[in-house]
Amino acid sequence: MKVDIIVPSPGESITEVQIAEWLVADGEQVEDNQDVVEIDSDKATLSVSAQASGKIKILVEAGETIEINSVIAQIDTEVTGTKSEKPKEPIAEKPKEESKEILQASEKEEDTSKTTDKGDLNISPLARKLMAEKDISESDIVEFLKHQRIGKQDIEYISENKPSNSDNVTTPLTNSWSGGRESNSNKMSMLRKKLSRRLVSVKNETAMLTTFNEVNMTPVMSIRKKYKEAFIKHHDVNLGFMSFFTKAVTEAMAHFPQVNSQINGDEITSFDYVDVSIAISAPKGLVVPVLRNAEVMSLAQIEHEIKKLAIKARDNKLTLDEMTGGTFTITNGGVFGSMMSTPIINPPQSAILGMHNIVERPIAVNGKVEIHPMMYIAMSYDHRIIDGRESVGFLVKVKEMLENPERMLFGAKNPVEVLLGL
Repeated sequence: MKVDIIVPSPGESITEVQIAEWLVADGEQVEDNQDVVEIDSDKATLSVSAQASGKIKILVEAGETIEINSVIAQIDTEVTGTKSEKPKEPIAEKPKEESKEILQASEKEEDTSKTTDKGDLNISPLARKLMAEKDISESDIVEFLKHQRIGKQDIEYISENKPSNSDNVTTPLTNSWSGGRESNSNKMSMLRKKLSRRLVSVKNETAMLTTFNEVNMTPVMSIRKKYKEAFIKHHDVNLGFMSFFTKAVTEAMAHFPQVNSQINGDEITSFDYVDVSIAISAPKGLVVPVLRNAEVMSLAQIEHEIKKLAIKARDNKLTLDEMTGGTFTITNGGVFGSMMSTPIINPPQSAILGMHNIVERPIAVNGKVEIHPMMYIAMSYDHRIIDGRESVGFLVKVKEMLENPERMLFGAKNPVEVLLGL
């Protein structure tokens, strides 16, 4: 008996998908419920499993775009397929840390002057700082690498890139340019196509403006430095910058609800909750998973949810439900070194907050020049629904919350004011 493998519908309004990658070879033996192919829609990557055991015949090649409910392969249950010649080696699991874009900002933007003993390994200052925090030495890394299986591609890479030892002369830095005139073309993924259309539509269909401010990150960094280890021990998750920014945004929303609104035809829809979309650079493109009801989350809850979504984004396991319905977006280009940018609104939302890198700069404090870690922040907004007063006021309120973190606990009031009933 032959069993068809049919492309399922990833969600409403999606009519076609792209075959991203076949996880098995043509003619190979597959088992019931085994993942055999990954498909890309314009919103997410999904895995399709076999519905029977037998020999698989692939009908559609990777990279092809097809309509949903189409047959892409068949399984012959009466024939035994070939066994995989080289079973996939279990990949050493990456540390279940948060995504680079949203959760490594703290390590990248803090002082990296403290390092461990420096040996022959080429280790970045950021990695050395993390090694010191985790009590990991270079010998531990070497020992770890000894237990990793070296494959054919590794040997070929080393062969092509190993330095010359002739005359003991240090090999100058090189790049991958070969001097040739070749070029290659690849089909855009469904996700990239959708992203391209959305970004262009935002520029054409909204009255987008951007307002800027800067934040003194000393208070937040001081809290992290003082309580980081205790936070990890108590909550089993790192204390990053994103939780502070998310909390500051939700508090500022209470004062400027227009920022938490959307245009729906001729109507303005306002929300009494804040679903924050977090922009993440995933392997197959930009995705924006959503923190539901972020306004009632604690810092620990925000960090846990961000970590969970970041791991799913890294593994291309985000569902459509986890990426839809946000009311406001936060993006962090600072981890890539961006000093300032104008983020593009994530439709149908009306505003987006952009974080940037933290740089020590001299500023005036009480009439004196002091050096503090400063961050530029930017908010792009749809001027059709948000006026200048709301946009500037909202960004100033976010700045106030971050520079006075205790205000996040007391409804933007100073604890002394709460104590005195002011």
